[in-house]
Amino acid sequence: MMFCFTLGVLLIASINYQLNLGYLLTFLLAGSGVVSMHMTHNTLRGLTLHLRPVGPVFAGDTARLEAVLSSPGSARYGVGLRLQDASASTLGYTDVPAGGQATLHLGYVPPRRGQHALPTLNAETRFPLGLFRAWAVWRPAMSQIVYPQPERPASALPSARLVAGGPIQAHASSSGEFEGIRGYRRGDPLKGIAWKQAAKAMASGGDLVSRDSSTQSQQQLWFDWQSCGIGGTEGRLSRLTAWIIEADRRDAAWGLSLPGCEIPIDQGEAHRRRALEALALWSP
Repeated sequence: MMFCFTLGVLLIASINYQLNLGYLLTFLLAGSGVVSMHMTHNTLRGLTLHLRPVGPVFAGDTARLEAVLSSPGSARYGVGLRLQDASASTLGYTDVPAGGQATLHLGYVPPRRGQHALPTLNAETRFPLGLFRAWAVWRPAMSQIVYPQPERPASALPSARLVAGGPIQAHASSSGEFEGIRGYRRGDPLKGIAWKQAAKAMASGGDLVSRDSSTQSQQQLWFDWQSCGIGGTEGRLSRLTAWIIEADRRDAAWGLSLPGCEIPIDQGEAHRRRALEALALWSP
């Protein structure tokens, strides 16, 4: 260690030349080193660490961890956090105020689909002089769902069937509105606005129009493991994942059929999440 070597050289030179100021400098530096050792250790002592809930990600994408460091007592300086298996270049540092919190963001790429325990984290510091390193290892008691990687480019969706109302009519109803299209009402979601018809209406001085879910037909899709048209377990899962993403984007109703698992036709965020979790956890 360079610091110890420097102290040794100063001490030998002070003894050889009888330098009182050399003795003073040597023992002053030695005392500073001892104090630094205790301060380095105390920087991590009593520090608390927790992770905010992590959401699911797709395989191959970067998962983001948000770690919150809290100091119930004095301020802590130069606290670093990194993944145990990552290189030192990914180490992030922050200062934690007295009685406050600080947040660090870490990223990692999950190895494959499924449910995985979060990676082990290392907290460390070299404060104040960088002479010593104190560290702690933390294994979070949390897991993360990793969805299959969507097929890119995605293949076309399978054929759909129309239900609940039949084809949308293009003539005006007795109310003066087109069947399947009605005037915009406050609170209608943006994805429910018929943008093409709204553009024509506004060009002629009219107002926005929305799709009328009570009269329009819906496309219902069925995503079947046996008929997805690709070989291999992971290939099929990737294609089914891409289909689910596209169907959800179109706001279509769809169902999923896997060997030993069937999810009825539905739509919405909860339905999408349930199906993607089934794909992530499915095993032959």
